[in-house]
Amino acid sequence: MKRLVLLGGGHSHVAVLKNHGDAPMADAHLTLVSARRYTPYSGMLPGLIAGHYDYHQCHIDLERLAGYARARFIEMEAVALDARQRLLVLADGRRVEYDLLSIDTGSTPPDFGIPGVPQYVIPAKPIETLLPAWDALRARAGGLKRLALVGGGPAGVELTLAMQFRLRRDGAVPAFDLITDTPFVLPGHNDKARRMLQHILDERGVRVHAGRKVVAVEPGRVALEGGAGIAADAVVWATGAAPAAWLRTSGLRTDSAGFIAVNSCLQSESHADIFAAGDCASVTGQPRPKSGVFAVRQGMPLANNLRRALAGQALLSYVSPPHALALISTGGKYAVATRKAWALQGAWVWLWKDWIDRRFVAGYQRLHPS
Repeated sequence: MKRLVLLGGGHSHVAVLKNHGDAPMADAHLTLVSARRYTPYSGMLPGLIAGHYDYHQCHIDLERLAGYARARFIEMEAVALDARQRLLVLADGRRVEYDLLSIDTGSTPPDFGIPGVPQYVIPAKPIETLLPAWDALRARAGGLKRLALVGGGPAGVELTLAMQFRLRRDGAVPAFDLITDTPFVLPGHNDKARRMLQHILDERGVRVHAGRKVVAVEPGRVALEGGAGIAADAVVWATGAAPAAWLRTSGLRTDSAGFIAVNSCLQSESHADIFAAGDCASVTGQPRPKSGVFAVRQGMPLANNLRRALAGQALLSYVSPPHALALISTGGKYAVATRKAWALQGAWVWLWKDWIDRRFVAGYQRLHPS
């Protein structure tokens, strides 16, 4: 029996587990190692923040999914990888050996070297850190006068509007500032989508500070380049992504940002017995945003190549589409859909997004151990 170890419970690995449960890989013993039993679906996070979903509606139970896949489940963080010896080192000192390893651990907040960021900001990633911090903010919402969010991409826009919606529903009305060092919000999207979201932000009274770089975060204040500052009772950091620190000493080839470099087969460029997908990996020659939609699409190609690797068969290349449909929620049950040069908006877009998200999560929640 070959030992296939899945490290991380990300969007790609849940597809691998379901695939194995549906049709077990021959002569393979699976182990899933994850720091947490419940893995969130990132597409539903803004809805969770806004109060449209509860915790369990947008989380997948990895222990139960592992049971469906007849896999051993270890709820423990990995702290080191010895690729030469083919073993993982866990936080409690245990060592997990493997013949084939797949990594889907997501990303962590980047260390920009900005004074005050580690001490005074609430990182949007990982979600498990954000949720208790958000609950604590809501608990003192009556005393909040102004909140600042840093990041002009979809995550920053969605979180800003979701938090504002929830706090207003709770009876609190703090002002919101959205800060981005890009010239406008949603820099990776078309002009029409940007105008739609900017109009919504303006309508909701969110002050957008575009083209402004944060140089420090202090208690009660965000300092901007040029000497300006913004008062803030709390700061949420929703920009950038970084790999896990232990990857630096793993011996794996990485890209310039430190993410695992993989080929089009999602196989490590330096170690043929290691695969990686999702935010923790970068496919050479296929630059893509660190987004859940791409991790979901990598799930089945990863599952197929792991199956082929175990059987000693040739791997198959996968090229993800360079442009993915983005469904961006706006706090209430209203959303913007955008892809390439077109964009649409409306309550019906939110209903469409809600249907897609619920169906995705339900497809895993309904599985039961055999």
